[in-house]
Amino acid sequence: MTITPGRSPRHSREPCAAAHRSPRGGTPSRRRFLGLTAAAAALAFAVDLPATGTAAAAQLDAARIDDFPFTLGVASGEPLPDSVVLWTRLAPAPYQPDGGLPAERVDVDWEVAEDETFATVVARGTAVAHPEFHHTVHVGAEGLASGRVHYYRFRAGDWLSETGRTRTAPAADSPVSSLTVAAVSCQAYHDGYFTAHRHLAEDDVDLVLHLGDYLYEYAVDSVGGARAYTDRVLPALFDHETGTLEDYRLRYALYKTDPDLRAAHAMHPFVVTFDDHETEDNYAASIPENAVPPERFLLRRAAAYRAYWENQPLRLPQLPVGPDMQLYRRLQWGQLAQIDVLDTRQYRSDQAYGGAKHLPGPESEDPTRTMTGAAQERWLLDGWSTSQALWNVVPQQVCFSRRRMDLNPVAAVAMDAWDGYPAARRRILDGAKAAGVQNLMVLTGDLHAGYAFDIKDDFEDPASRTLGTEIVTTSVASGKDGTEKPSNWTTYTTANPHLRFYDGRRGYTTVTLDRAQARADFKTLPYVTTPGAPIATVASFVTEVGNQGLTPA
Repeated sequence: MTITPGRSPRHSREPCAAAHRSPRGGTPSRRRFLGLTAAAAALAFAVDLPATGTAAAAQLDAARIDDFPFTLGVASGEPLPDSVVLWTRLAPAPYQPDGGLPAERVDVDWEVAEDETFATVVARGTAVAHPEFHHTVHVGAEGLASGRVHYYRFRAGDWLSETGRTRTAPAADSPVSSLTVAAVSCQAYHDGYFTAHRHLAEDDVDLVLHLGDYLYEYAVDSVGGARAYTDRVLPALFDHETGTLEDYRLRYALYKTDPDLRAAHAMHPFVVTFDDHETEDNYAASIPENAVPPERFLLRRAAAYRAYWENQPLRLPQLPVGPDMQLYRRLQWGQLAQIDVLDTRQYRSDQAYGGAKHLPGPESEDPTRTMTGAAQERWLLDGWSTSQALWNVVPQQVCFSRRRMDLNPVAAVAMDAWDGYPAARRRILDGAKAAGVQNLMVLTGDLHAGYAFDIKDDFEDPASRTLGTEIVTTSVASGKDGTEKPSNWTTYTTANPHLRFYDGRRGYTTVTLDRAQARADFKTLPYVTTPGAPIATVASFVTEVGNQGLTPA
């Protein structure tokens, strides 16, 4: 695909188309949580967190923008059969808090075509880049043909963005033959280059599922951490942990100026969900990592969620209200796949036993503990009960399968993952059985390693029924270079007979679903602290329709 950003001839405009930490183990009551949420929302808007839907009093003529404004690229996502979200942001000076623009709204033209030369334009319109939303643009391009590739671009005054490539979902009743998704997660800028995204941009996939930790809240020094820049110096404003709306917005600007990430966004539609680092490490619902008042943390969460929505190709229903954001949602890929995107961070009970690895015990095994919150759990199970799809795919954040971390008869497990919420996992698995889900595919991030698990009905019994498959994608950069066999490789593979694969290098994973099987290809890089690494498929597994269980391909 040819990318040709720069100045373009002026053109006529078309009408706009639809365009505090509590003691570990304690869980705030619903009434207290809602009270804190309301307090944080009030605080947020009292200190100039932008209000939803307001419009600046003044308008900037886009012709007055002197420097290239599309420095953060373009993106698309949330594909429906007739619609896709198109995203960009105007930022002539992306590392300045104001992005190099005054607090005025700007008209941005957009168009969608069947071909990358834009000979056949099928949709166009004008959207407003509001300063209240940091001059981001979210266009719901509608009336598109289902199940096909489209091309899109933006114009602001004489400036033309690069061309993006996207894809609509097939019609709901379409007997789709296959779907290939790429699973990515955990891209700490300061740990290395996003080379995996460059390779992903060149891969043939229908959809990218980003499973969390799109950015990290940690400081990035002047040389970019492990990137060790010698040809550039990053501004000092990145060299502290994020906490305010301005901080989070600037951190997204840093990440989105990465050319490899920009390339992946320009080539494929993304479906995203956050984990913890987009806000703060290991938070749980309204409970922060450190001992700060809940109201203060929820104010931070409100800022983080606002910046997340602004900088991702998400639809209007996902726009947060204060510190609350409904990110769980359902997509369909014809009759082949129902995709239920989960949020395992915003509604969960606090991590048991302080959140560190620990033996299972009364605190973690409390049957009232939840990973998703009651409403989201019911939504998932109800959705399965009515699903007509061959595959039920669950993109989510933390390890779902049992992962014993030592060889003792009773082994320690991770309290931040589903092992710290076993009653919730049991309810999910029982719900899948009750709904008759035959082909369950859970896609996970977080662990900075690639894993392949058989999801067992009883993880204590290796001979029990296999209910589905969990594919854990490794990190894009987090953890730096990694190694094929981490120091715990023998322990983990011995202690977990349902674990079929474990690799500690960086990269991403593709999963192809068809009418007969699912195939997972684990793709890794030898290094990320130096740019330009080659990529290789180091393992492939299949699981058959109606006969779940991973075997080497």
